[in-house]
Amino acid sequence: MKNLGYVLLIMLLMISGFTSSPSISSAQESTASELELWESVVPLTTTASFMNTGAHPDDERSQFLAYLSRGEGIETSFLLSTRGQGGQNEIGSELGDGLGIIRTNELQASSDVLGIDIFFLNQGFEDDIKDFGFSKSPEETLEKWGETATYERLIQHIREFKPDVLMPSFRNVDSQHGHHRAMTMLTEKAFDDAADPKVFPEQLQDGLTTWQAKKLYLPAESEEQTTISIEIGAYDEHYDMTYPQLGEKARYLHESQGMGREVGDGPVTVDLQLVKSTVGDIPEKEDHLYEGIPYDFSEYTSDLTKSGNKYKQSLKKLQHNLEKVKEAYPNHNQVLSHAEKAYQHLQRLQSQMAKEHKLPEQLKNTLQHKLEVKEEQLTQTLFVAGQLDVEVEVDDPQLTYNDTTNVSVTIKNNGSKNVRNLDASLSIPEEWEMKDNDKEATLKPGQTKTFEYQVKASSRDYYDAYDSSSITAEVSFQTRNSTATNEYTPEERVALLPEVSLKPNPENLVINTKDIEDTLPLKVTVEKFAEGELTMDVSLNLPENWQSEPATQSVNFEASEKEKVITFDLIPPKDVDEGAFNITPEAHVNDVPITTNVQTIQYDHIGTNYYLSNADVEGVAFPLQYPEGLKVGYVESGFDEVADQLMNVGMDITKLSEQDLSSADLSQYDTIVTGIRAYLSREDLLQHNERLLEYVENGGHLVVQYNKPWDNWNPETTAPYKLVIGQPSIEWRVTREDAPVEVLKPESPLFNFPNTIQQSDWDGWVQERGLYFPMDWSSEFETFVSVADPGEEPFEGGILMTDYGEGTYIYSNLVWYRQIQNQVPGGYRIFTNLISYPYYNE
Repeated sequence: MKNLGYVLLIMLLMISGFTSSPSISSAQESTASELELWESVVPLTTTASFMNTGAHPDDERSQFLAYLSRGEGIETSFLLSTRGQGGQNEIGSELGDGLGIIRTNELQASSDVLGIDIFFLNQGFEDDIKDFGFSKSPEETLEKWGETATYERLIQHIREFKPDVLMPSFRNVDSQHGHHRAMTMLTEKAFDDAADPKVFPEQLQDGLTTWQAKKLYLPAESEEQTTISIEIGAYDEHYDMTYPQLGEKARYLHESQGMGREVGDGPVTVDLQLVKSTVGDIPEKEDHLYEGIPYDFSEYTSDLTKSGNKYKQSLKKLQHNLEKVKEAYPNHNQVLSHAEKAYQHLQRLQSQMAKEHKLPEQLKNTLQHKLEVKEEQLTQTLFVAGQLDVEVEVDDPQLTYNDTTNVSVTIKNNGSKNVRNLDASLSIPEEWEMKDNDKEATLKPGQTKTFEYQVKASSRDYYDAYDSSSITAEVSFQTRNSTATNEYTPEERVALLPEVSLKPNPENLVINTKDIEDTLPLKVTVEKFAEGELTMDVSLNLPENWQSEPATQSVNFEASEKEKVITFDLIPPKDVDEGAFNITPEAHVNDVPITTNVQTIQYDHIGTNYYLSNADVEGVAFPLQYPEGLKVGYVESGFDEVADQLMNVGMDITKLSEQDLSSADLSQYDTIVTGIRAYLSREDLLQHNERLLEYVENGGHLVVQYNKPWDNWNPETTAPYKLVIGQPSIEWRVTREDAPVEVLKPESPLFNFPNTIQQSDWDGWVQERGLYFPMDWSSEFETFVSVADPGEEPFEGGILMTDYGEGTYIYSNLVWYRQIQNQVPGGYRIFTNLISYPYYNE
């Protein structure tokens, strides 16, 4: 009996466990619904706006923006110049434009948490306004970006968003990144110029108006600079965290940069310096960020003269109605009722003001803009309070030419009131085709309505990762005597792709004119994106006098096949001219040539994106000598591709594994090279560094590429002798890729064997000369080059070498990996000399 009772008890507990799941789920849904409602009503009661400016994704002041947007309800935005394509990637192999796509989407995900708008000055992959690497000066930055184009776009965004307050993220000081300084400098200038109709007057021809921001702040770095201190550390029960914690929650989404940190509870102060103001003199101290600036519609009534008397009561009534909406939270029905009333009053006020001619133009433009913003915010509240659950689904979000897909817009009424005249429409590219048969309907509580569409992608205007969504849905319903309309996008972006993608391997090709091989293998990965069976011919567009075997290959895909690899043998001429050349795979699909490489970029925190680029093999031909028999071990860091590039020119390179470092016979290698920042990414290198030093002591040659000072680098023990890496980094780098290089020991084998190095080998470098130059080192090290940015003292630690026991050790912070991966001949030739040193006396 006891056993039976025990079994019954267990069954009862299991049943109660199962039956509790819906209530838990329901509670979670209720909490999410209440948070969404709260976020929709918070901004309704203030007209204040704020724009933060910076240069890169992650430059936004996340904690402060969380406080302003989610806490105070201020219309908040972040405007930045680049997409961060010049940085490093801590979660994958994408660099350059691929990384820019990742960082753009990370910023968008982060901004969704913060509830802010984002604007980019960069307009595409070929745009000059991009992250080209570290810059020490705003002058160099604007020279590369194009100052006029950069400034024009900045002015336009300010005139469109119309912020009351501007705040760059950084000060224009020597210790800052040149990109940051450039944006601060331009923002300060734009504070005045955005209000001047003589500045870029062509912007004002299509209805855009000038705009005068009221205040401009900079981050304060001292008590003397501080004119206002804002406490942002308050706890918000709706998020169950403080605003700094909410800001860091958003910051964690910058995964490719390893951003985000844990912050505790407690006070957090933001100190700002007011540097420009149009609402009075700059005081020593302020009590409120928006002191002197109308904070809501009621406060705008004091600016209305006699001619605007008829609007005073109307604006006060609107403000009262908006406050009633917020006060009705968390009751969805009451929020909806008050929002409908406010929406109706707002639209009537907009109609009156559109016909108004007596109000001062600047005040009228300001009020019209504030009313437009409030209309958008109220529209969001109407949909949320009405508890309309809208989902846009695309059966096949990955399309090719002439593909069709079904699109559904499903709307569920989770509220307790009828939704009248419910309608949905799709927006698609101009050349695409669409069929639909659905009509508007009334949706009762608990009912669901699905609008069905069939869309045909009748164009070859392929996906661009920076364009807006190809398919969007507009959902509308009747509210009192007007209609509210909101836009929705599919959760997964629709991508129109070519039928196939062509990816060559190698993507970079170096021809050593000292030893031209008879044939070179080139593999092409053909990835099918079209559905069903597919047949095509693939050939190579070759430089003059080149051939391939075969000239053309037929590739056939069954419906279930997705990828095939084909191989061509490249046959270069006997006398390849020095210089750059391109080889481009080309597929002919139904007589349409395709020369595109589609790179799929997929991460959980940003979804699926694609980078479409030309499927070019970028080649360069130049003479390169290296010793026959040179055997090199390479400790890959994951941050560079130097090993692969050296293997591609025929060198004997072995990538050293953890087991190799711990127990292999290292003496079999003439030279061992460590990749950039390898002491950070290779724990095994850190553990077995003593073995490497023993390898050198016993006659080996070790070449160490740059590390950051905090990359597990011990200045006393990592190298054979004391070697201190410089910091802060801005003071210990040469950012001009064309900075003059003085060779201090031109007679050294490092510049004569096996390649005779000329001044031309220092030409054509990309991005920079070096970074994290050593700031101090033992006298045992010899120096070999001197280099400096214009107007600065030269660094002599770019190449350091010392004898250690029977062997030699080189530390070099010059950016060899950038030169080798970008096929700069001099980078190959000088670096080859560094790793060939053991052969000099043989």
